[in-house]
Amino acid sequence: MTAGRPLPVALLLPGQGSQHPRMAAGLYGHEPVFTAAMDEFFDAAGPEGGALREDWLAERPATDMDHVTRSQPLLFAVDHALGRLVLSWGVRPAALLGHSIGELASATLAGVFGRRDATGLVLDRVRRLAGAPPGGMLAVAASTAEVAPHLHGDVVVGAVNAPRQTVLAGPDGPLDEVGRALREAGFTCRRVPSLSAFHSPVLEPACRGAAERFAAVDRHAPSLPVHSAYTAAVLTRSDIDDPLFWARQPVAPVLFWPALEGLLATGDHLLVEVGPGQGLSQVARRHPAVRRGTSAVVSLLPARPGPPEADRAALEAAVARIRAAGHPVTRTAAAPDPAEPPVTTA
Repeated sequence: MTAGRPLPVALLLPGQGSQHPRMAAGLYGHEPVFTAAMDEFFDAAGPEGGALREDWLAERPATDMDHVTRSQPLLFAVDHALGRLVLSWGVRPAALLGHSIGELASATLAGVFGRRDATGLVLDRVRRLAGAPPGGMLAVAASTAEVAPHLHGDVVVGAVNAPRQTVLAGPDGPLDEVGRALREAGFTCRRVPSLSAFHSPVLEPACRGAAERFAAVDRHAPSLPVHSAYTAAVLTRSDIDDPLFWARQPVAPVLFWPALEGLLATGDHLLVEVGPGQGLSQVARRHPAVRRGTSAVVSLLPARPGPPEADRAALEAAVARIRAAGHPVTRTAAAPDPAEPPVTTA
């Protein structure tokens, strides 16, 4: 990376498992663009917005942050607001890549969905999924081929995050049994913070009818390239126009590593994670392009939850790294949004 030829920026937007109480809350009230974007989301959420804001800012939320009614909408809101913040600096990404709910945030950031419509779609999704049978997710340090012989009882591969980082999903009982068998076989396993079996057939009945909801809203060509973690390719007009493509995302497996490989096959990038934690950054650092130093990774937020000052310090460090990589960063109170014109009222 040099100031003469800066690497193009790609934003990585995380999904389920990265949430935690007060994620990015240290920026609320300190970064005007981020604050306005979060307030816009809570306002668009209507009667549910107040409870979402209260739980987001609470040290001990009234509703478990891992519950679908909190993790999904707040991850969407934080990812999207951080993406808006980066755009406000004058940084125009060459690509967006989201994981799970992060893909819907990516599409919204790129203008595929209007922001108010997107908020309604997210809330419709969580209302449906809240009634699904309980389940969970399990991260395994193994390839998909290595875990395959151990799968049973509706436990499936829910995400391929890296060549040897596979996430399983399914009902709690069978998932626990599969986890025990994998540990006995010598594999390292860790439960993903989730009270739902995302990206598994367990959620399929709950998603019925969601396509009609997506069909009812306007969808537009993206203003920025969106790499889909469901197709491992750039989002096409056919994908955008297909309501089932969006409606089935909570059921379909996430192919993050293949999507990242597809992104970096187009050239080296400065990968900027815009969301809580540094889970996608840690995965991206395993990629050969990053390991050899031709691509690089920057995280906007700390790796672990901490005090508000930690969020602000991490953001300042990220700004310094983006500037050092040759991208001018203009910190302003507001900036034009390339995805959607601002809403004005008479």
